[in-house]
Amino acid sequence: MEQTLSHSLPFLVCSNSTLLLFNDFTSMSLLDWFVLVGSLVFIASYGIYKSRGQKNIQDYLKGDNSMPWFMVGLSIMATQASAITFLSGPGQAYTDGMRFVQYYFGLPLAMIILSVAFLPIYHKLKVYTAYEFLETRFDLKTRVLTSFLFLTQRGLASGLTLYAPALILSALLGWNIYWTNLFIGGIVIVYTVAGGSKAVSYTHLQQMSIIFIGMFLAGFMIVKLLPPDVSMIDATKIAGKLGKMNIIDLEFDMSNKYNLWSGLIGGMFLALSYFGTDQSQVSRYISAKDLKESRMGLLMNGIIKVPMQFAILFIGVLLFVFYQFNQSPLFFNNNEIEQLKNTPLANELVVLENQHQALFEKRKQEISLLNASIKSENETAISEHTNTIKSLIKEEDKVRADLSTLMEKRSDKSETNDTNYVFLRFVLDYLPHGLIGLLIAVIFAASMQSKSAELNSLASSSVVDIYKRMFNKTASDEHYLWVSKLGTALWGLYAVGVAMFANKLGSLIEAVNVLGSLFYGSILGVFLTAFFLKKVQGHAVFYAALIAESIVLYMYFFTDITFLWFNFIGAFLVMIFGLVLQIFIKQKAIFQEI
Repeated sequence: MEQTLSHSLPFLVCSNSTLLLFNDFTSMSLLDWFVLVGSLVFIASYGIYKSRGQKNIQDYLKGDNSMPWFMVGLSIMATQASAITFLSGPGQAYTDGMRFVQYYFGLPLAMIILSVAFLPIYHKLKVYTAYEFLETRFDLKTRVLTSFLFLTQRGLASGLTLYAPALILSALLGWNIYWTNLFIGGIVIVYTVAGGSKAVSYTHLQQMSIIFIGMFLAGFMIVKLLPPDVSMIDATKIAGKLGKMNIIDLEFDMSNKYNLWSGLIGGMFLALSYFGTDQSQVSRYISAKDLKESRMGLLMNGIIKVPMQFAILFIGVLLFVFYQFNQSPLFFNNNEIEQLKNTPLANELVVLENQHQALFEKRKQEISLLNASIKSENETAISEHTNTIKSLIKEEDKVRADLSTLMEKRSDKSETNDTNYVFLRFVLDYLPHGLIGLLIAVIFAASMQSKSAELNSLASSSVVDIYKRMFNKTASDEHYLWVSKLGTALWGLYAVGVAMFANKLGSLIEAVNVLGSLFYGSILGVFLTAFFLKKVQGHAVFYAALIAESIVLYMYFFTDITFLWFNFIGAFLVMIFGLVLQIFIKQKAIFQEI
């Protein structure tokens, strides 16, 4: 039976698979605060120091094209890997297994295509933003449209990536969510405004170092806290028998969110859109020294990203096995449970907690027998115990469903999805002081690294594509530098504002990708048309993009097609409609001449 120890106890006692916890989840020690604050201050200070002496927007928005390939690669990875990746990824695997990793299978292919088709043009034209190229190829309105779609999507996403860690930290640590939003957003605004693109790249290097160390230690501690007779290999086998190592799904089904085909096709088009047309990524690799360094940075991302995401999801699978031997919370967001306890529904909650405890005791016995059967290779016993455990898990799912109903009785605003709380709740319940602070720093660092790149890219597109191109073409370098910094600050405040009003998102890692998929396909279609359909001109592609975007939004609201396919569908529709409209435009021109 589990017991909970005070934070004052600096050790862990394990006996007969029983764990005594380090801490209550509502507080952190002075050591944790020292590690957390020290890490964040060092990151911000280092980024500002390394980027000092900027004189124009070339320095500020592109880092004076001085970034080596390994920093480009790390910066690309860091921009994509927000706090959502490290908070929601393990929880996603805990509840749904490893199949989410298929979402990344198309990414290496996309990196190769980008290196061959996109990068040479960006470097040849020496663009500040990806959308400058579209005016050269088509016209101003097409450039403005794609820039507007990017600003809309990325502006909202920046608020989401800020809100996600603030929501979870505030719920588990008892912090005020609005102050948490301001704290994270304020730090990022300060060093991004002060340092620009160089500050973003240099802080990414430090942030990724903290993240890799923290996640490795978290995975190590999960394995260490398993019973003595359960190794990591044993845990993997148990997870496989219980359906959590579902890495590959070969069935073609457009309503299935994650299978091999949606990952290879939809994932590839999403990666092409994100890395090839989203200014938050384009700005990372056009800041490289030359074309070769940009390509090496992109290919580095293609090689490392899939194993990295696999490792993050695998931590969630290990957590699933860990909680087969140790009592899991009835609900990982304890804030919701505490609110229930202070209502007339408290007695019903106690009943559900008792049911949850009884089911765990049965499951714990069966899981030990399953482990022994796997080691002895007794297939009959393996099948018997696996089926029993799966039945018990279904009964536990019913208890949790009853809890969700109870929570909704208390308030229709209750957050009934606790996927995003799984990993951090383990950190706060089981890890020692110092390491807790480091893992909280990982979450902050991940939020900061994606946020800083987003603010830098939003400022780039706003100033270069909109302000400089349409409103003030002849100002001085000092003026554009000042406007770029102002734009960065304003977008930062906008992101904080969006975060203040965000709510109930479900799995955050899915929410971010759904939001991107609603816009990326149409943007990518414009770029693919520019590269490969030379006969299609500005008017045709502009209206094709508007039609395609309308269809994608209709599919999202009124069909069961899963979001990964929107990237492929949107891009394909832009190209098809572009070709058709160009024929009509050309015929109309001929008719008018006659």
